[in-house]
Amino acid sequence: MAQPSIHGINGPVVTVHSTSFSMHEMVEICGEKIIQGEVIALTPDNCTIQAYGNTSGFAPGMAVTGTGQPMSVTIRPGIIGHIFDGIQRPLDNCDPHQTWTVRITVSVGQYLNEGDVFAEVDETPLFTYRAMVPPGISGIVTHCTGDGEYTHDAILVRFDSGAEITLSQKWPIRTPRPVHARHALSQPLITGQRIIDMLFPIAKGGTAAIPGGFGTGKTMLQHQLAKWCDADLIVYIGCGERGNEMTEVLEDFARLTDPRHNQPLLHRTVLIANTSDMPVAAREASIYTGITIAECYRDMGYHVAVMADSTSRWAEALRELSARLGEIPAEEGYPAYLATRLATFYERAGYVTNLNGTEGSISIVGAVSPQGGDFSEPVTQQTRRFVGCYWALNRQLAYARHFPAIDWMESYSNYHLSGWYANKVSPEFTGLREKIITVLHEENELLEIVKLTGIDGLSEGQRETLELARAIRANFLQQNAYDTADAFMTLKQQFKLMEQVIPSYSPAPYLLH
Repeated sequence: MAQPSIHGINGPVVTVHSTSFSMHEMVEICGEKIIQGEVIALTPDNCTIQAYGNTSGFAPGMAVTGTGQPMSVTIRPGIIGHIFDGIQRPLDNCDPHQTWTVRITVSVGQYLNEGDVFAEVDETPLFTYRAMVPPGISGIVTHCTGDGEYTHDAILVRFDSGAEITLSQKWPIRTPRPVHARHALSQPLITGQRIIDMLFPIAKGGTAAIPGGFGTGKTMLQHQLAKWCDADLIVYIGCGERGNEMTEVLEDFARLTDPRHNQPLLHRTVLIANTSDMPVAAREASIYTGITIAECYRDMGYHVAVMADSTSRWAEALRELSARLGEIPAEEGYPAYLATRLATFYERAGYVTNLNGTEGSISIVGAVSPQGGDFSEPVTQQTRRFVGCYWALNRQLAYARHFPAIDWMESYSNYHLSGWYANKVSPEFTGLREKIITVLHEENELLEIVKLTGIDGLSEGQRETLELARAIRANFLQQNAYDTADAFMTLKQQFKLMEQVIPSYSPAPYLLH
């Protein structure tokens, strides 16, 4: 059979006259340089490949070689604290041949199931990497090495079936990793941000969207969540953002200290950096690379928070690739499968029991960047269907230096965590929360009256309600991200502040009908 070769090139989309490849197989396109690609469409005569690199200089007739493997990430010690592009190519001085001090936790004759931990490595001062038996492999250990110094690809355990395993394993990025069971979400991901924890909480293992126009503080809010939330590991995906923003992220994370452990924040962070000038195909893949890395650490028994900034740029990559493939566009040019892709991504969150019996979770917080701040555009509307929390950012609040600029009239949380708050914080929590929300909504109605009649049209009680709402906004909802005392508050501290800011309140009679 003739060597498959390039037939046509359209930007990152390459056409090959061949039927020897399979769907989602990784291939290598060979010219003056070799770039990777992924098969995204097949016909009886041709296959279509999206190239994860710049196709300038490539021409018809150049060879294309299949790998026989789907697009995958390699999970191994040394991922935490480093920076990768959308297909896990290192962007810093990550040494793939580094040796690690390995503790073997199994012995010859022991039966291991898929997911069982067979070795441990202290990956960072905060993290123990737990090497697990890959899904689909089990059996009796016939050989295992002793504790010592090994590279990630050294064979450590051999089974009676002949299978051999190392510290590292590969997993296809578009295939969710298997779990033993998924659980109902019953506890919050504590962020230290009062408007989130007290009014619109996200569950541990839940999903949230942060829609907002330019300059409303999406990235800043995600920085705060990454720094302060009680997840064990942060996976930060910079998907198609401007290069200067990603540079700021990298610089900030490099010098920040994890306040819970007094260690550099990078010791519990994985960075996926795919800026807007990088290949569009790699931008589309970056979000799957990040969530797959998160799943692997979840399987080790950790709680992971994924920050995706932003899913709008990812959707734009889908739109560009779809246009180059000649697919019929849907609303605003996005492909008809936009909703399916968004649902597939957010559904990989959850609180689970892993194959090895440990518990772990993935919480996803995705920023959405609607053009012109128009929340009716397709990405924002489709995202809203699949997330449990919706933290809409308000431009007027942001320009008034109110942080976080979360609009309490537009935002909501669908997670029912009142029972947890009643048991862990206070039985009075739900009542105080409802009072605050009632005051804010009453203020909104009173401000409409003021627009028509002026402040003189309000009764004394209504004016007191406006003053109380102002105090809630200034003293409770607003926080100073640069003040160590105010940037983060425990739930107990937040509740005490709630009690102080709204000591006694009963809604106006006209609101009780």
